Amino acid sequence: MEASAERVIYTAAAHVTGGRQNGHGRTEDGQLEVDLRMPTELGGEGGGTNPEELFAVGFAACFESAMGAVARRQRLEVDDVAIDSKVMLIPTENRAFKLAVELDVSLPSIDDDERAVELVRAAHGVCPYSNATRGNIEVKLTANGAPVSATD
Repeated sequence: MEASAERVIYTAAAHVTGGRQNGHGRTEDGQLEVDLRMPTELGGEGGGTNPEELFAVGFAACFESAMGAVARRQRLEVDDVAIDSKVMLIPTENRAFKLAVELDVSLPSIDDDERAVELVRAAHGVCPYSNATRGNIEVKLTANGAPVSATD
């Protein structure tokens, strides 16, 4: 499967059976292997992870890398960045589901709130997860507690 005519620099591959109810997932390289279970909040037994948790970890990790790339371009040090992420599963009126994301970015080494906000806004323009979700789901961002209005 080819993404497009563009040059692909990396492909992640995984195999999943059983879905979110009683499933199992593993990456092709064997570095990640997880049991998938319905969370207790949705009436499941828990005891495993779920797609929303995996998405929350993936988005935050990717966003942190984007922050590093933007900071290097601006000659800033942000090695102490931390991100708390939330992914919400929301039912729609037509019996489907959608997601919403919150990323709370903590930049202890940046004491200028405006600079922190601009850095997070710039990272949102670079991050592949941000670019994949832009216009599809609500993504709320904060930088050192200050709201970041995305310029989508």
